[in-house]
Order: sequence, then structure tokens, then C-alpha cells
Amino acid sequence: MKILVTGATGQVGRRFVPRLLQHAATAAGGAPADTVRVLVRDAARAEPLARLGAEAVTGELRDAGDVAKALAGVDGVVNIAAAFRGVPDDEAWAVNRDAALGLGRAALDAGVTRFVQVSTNLVYGAGRGRPAVEDDAPIPGSPMWGAYPESKHEAERGLLALHREEGLDVRVGRLAFVYGEGDPHLAQSMRWAAGWAAHQRLQMVHHADVAQGLLRVLYAAGAAGRVFNIADDAPVTAAELHRLNGAALPGGMADRPLPDPWEGVVSTLRIRDELGFRPLYPSVWTARDAGAL
Repeated sequence: MKILVTGATGQVGRRFVPRLLQHAATAAGGAPADTVRVLVRDAARAEPLARLGAEAVTGELRDAGDVAKALAGVDGVVNIAAAFRGVPDDEAWAVNRDAALGLGRAALDAGVTRFVQVSTNLVYGAGRGRPAVEDDAPIPGSPMWGAYPESKHEAERGLLALHREEGLDVRVGRLAFVYGEGDPHLAQSMRWAAGWAAHQRLQMVHHADVAQGLLRVLYAAGAAGRVFNIADDAPVTAAELHRLNGAALPGGMADRPLPDPWEGVVSTLRIRDELGFRPLYPSVWTARDAGAL
């Protein structure tokens, strides 16, 4: 199988692609069973991946001609590309929804047999008094709601429609808050955690488990049309995030109200039961002890 990965030089993509290449080689006993192509805007940034064996194609995800070139001869797609945190809303919609749907339609036309859409657990929006499950409809209005999760949800909806109506094998992986291996996201979590109640929780997932989860979603038989939460087993509190980042707790943090202690927490029963997912790092503390932050 030839697999196209978008967003390959971002925080998630540049850690996922080497693991995808390793998986392809290991599955074949040392000789790659699958080949990997990456669509990048800057060829220089893809050089580390090219040295590992990825084929780099230079182009823009929002350019139909570049997308067609990247899809030539491709069997599977993993769409990691995303615009979030600090980008204008129109750019978030253009990349997260419009480009994703354009890629899906082009993949269908190109005869692609498998399409993995990488999404976010922020699509659930407000809490429900329990862990969110994959079949829950979004509830807008949470403090983290905005153009990023809304556009990601619309991309999911459109791509799953392509599956139902035109037969494209679409699978969706919804990631919790990604961290590890030098990713700055853990430090960036303080943008929000500093204003939270001390016991408000953030569900996370280490890059190693992002890769494990996406590989399972990509290669699983019979997963077409399915959505999977990819997360660890132990959401971390705002107080613990301060400790992890070496920051003092703000005064009065423990007295802040928390209407729904389950907001932002998701169930991973589906990916565990259907795909055999077990986090290599069940909690951020496990990753800390292993020196994998």
C-alpha cells in the first residue's frame, strides 16, 4: 500500500511518519511492505523524513492540482493537516474543513481505498456529565469551542457522508490533547489551566500513543465509517498541570466552580475493544517517569 500523509512536518506528523515507516518495514521483516509519501509546502522541512525513506511531494493542500499529483498511485491517506491555535477563523475553516473535504473527494476520484481523518476530541464541545462517546453529537458553548473544533467536526461530517453515499473508506481518529517528546503543547496547556478550577481535568495522549492509535485505525479491517477516540487512561487536573510545568498554583484556584467535572473527558472503550488499543503511556506521570515528556 502507498500511503499519503498530509501535515507531515507538524508536531503530530513529524513524529507519526517515522513510526509509520518503521511499521511498514517491521511488518515486512525489514523490507518495506508499504511506501509513504508526504505532501509538504517546504521540501527542506521534509528532509529528515526523506532520509528515513519517505517520498516528499511539494505542494499546497488547498491546490487541486497539487493534491491530484500527490494522490497519484496512492492507496491510503492519513490527513493530519490542521490549522489551529492562533490562526484566523477563515484559515481554520479553509484548512480543516474545505481542504479536508477537497482531499476526500480527490481521493475518491483517484481510487484511494482507505482514508484516515485525524480530528480532535474538542468536537464534543460542552460536557454531558459522563465521558463523551464517539456517537455523541457536538454541544457548542464550552470555553474551548470555536472555529477549530467546529471546522473539524464539519470535515468529519462531510467525509463520513462520502463514505455512506459514495463508498470512500473513511475512518476518523479523534485525538485528545497531544504531548511528549519535546512537543511544546504541555507548556502551552498553561494558557488555559491557569484559569481553571484546580480539579478540572484535561485528557491527554502521548505522541507514541497517537501513532499507535492511528496505525490501528489505518490498518484495521472492517473499520470503514467508524470514529475512534484516541486518549490515555488518566486525565490530568489543572493542579497537576501546574506541578508538571513547575508553576505555582494561582490563589483561589481550589475555590473555582466546576459545573461538569467530565467536560473534556472521553471514553476509549471503542478503540480498546475493537482495535486492541492500550496506551503505552497510560498517564502523563508514566511518560514523566520514562523521560518521555
